[in-house]
Amino acid sequence: METTLDAPRPPAAPTRTHAARIARPRRATGKILFGVIAGIAVLAWSARAAWHAYRYETTDDAYVTGHLIQIAPQIEGQVASVAVADNQAVKAGDVLVRLDPLQFDLAVRKARAAVEQARAQAGQTRAAAQQAEAQVTEAEARARQAEAQRAQTTAQLELARLTLGRTEQLFSKGGVNSQADVDNARATFKAAEAADAANDANVKAANSAAGSAQAQLVSARAQIAAAEASVAVAEAAVADAERQLSYATLKAPSDGRVGNRLVEAGNHVLSGQQLLSLAAPDPWIVANFKETQLARMRDGQQVEIEVDAAPGVALHGVIDSLAPASGAQFALLPPDNATGNFNKVVQRVPVKIVLDAASRAALGDRLRLGLSAVVRVRVR
Repeated sequence: METTLDAPRPPAAPTRTHAARIARPRRATGKILFGVIAGIAVLAWSARAAWHAYRYETTDDAYVTGHLIQIAPQIEGQVASVAVADNQAVKAGDVLVRLDPLQFDLAVRKARAAVEQARAQAGQTRAAAQQAEAQVTEAEARARQAEAQRAQTTAQLELARLTLGRTEQLFSKGGVNSQADVDNARATFKAAEAADAANDANVKAANSAAGSAQAQLVSARAQIAAAEASVAVAEAAVADAERQLSYATLKAPSDGRVGNRLVEAGNHVLSGQQLLSLAAPDPWIVANFKETQLARMRDGQQVEIEVDAAPGVALHGVIDSLAPASGAQFALLPPDNATGNFNKVVQRVPVKIVLDAASRAALGDRLRLGLSAVVRVRVR
């Protein structure tokens, strides 16, 4: 009888329960480690957030703004040409829109003709005044001549009166004088008396003529003043017509970029009608902070800015000024809550923030008016 030996058996494989017992401590260790790391991260983030909240006041209620110039004509007319395109960059003094200048050019010519006419009339009045001055001089000379003649005839009349008196006296006393001598003396006296009366009338006439010439001179000088006033009025009309003509060409008042163009060649536009807008360069940020955030804010504080249109670009600036009132006070209809229905609402105050040169250069023309921004002001 043969004896057989049993072959050696392989070791039994570990059961699933045993493997699970081995993996369970490893998973627990991983969870604990992950929890510790997560806790540390949360604590670090919380500490950083608390430190940031302590040092900064932050708001996302901020936007980019700047000077937005509305271009409108000061006169009514028809658009001859539009020299700019949508969103075009322009320099100060560049032509934007031209109106038809014909009627304004005609008004300038008419006003200049009126100036020449007024100047001619002024020249005529000056000549008339010079003539009146000559007439006054002549009349005064005649008056002086008449005075001299009257003085002469007055002296002759006095001599004739004395001669007549002596002749009559000598004749009455039986002197050498005869009746004929008396008659001659009396006739001489009468002639001298008539001559003196005539010269007196001449003096009065000469003085009257001098007075009339003086009045004409005064009138001529008044006409000169009126003519010069007419010239000034005509020159003012020329200046106004030239001003109206200059308004036919609309130019850019400053550097900027054209937007909201509402005009085309051939349009008839009215005075004050908006044709286009011009966004000036160098915008700034307006951030609306809650009133509870303003306690430590001052002009000149450093500001960190992020613009939504330029993610990842860190901008810097400073607080330029704080508004003198809350935004609600500048509204068209400021709120006026009556007693009984009053609800306290935290107000927001606009804060103007100016970007530094490096930040403006970093964004360039990507900085558009109206873009949203996030602002952090370092207050500690």
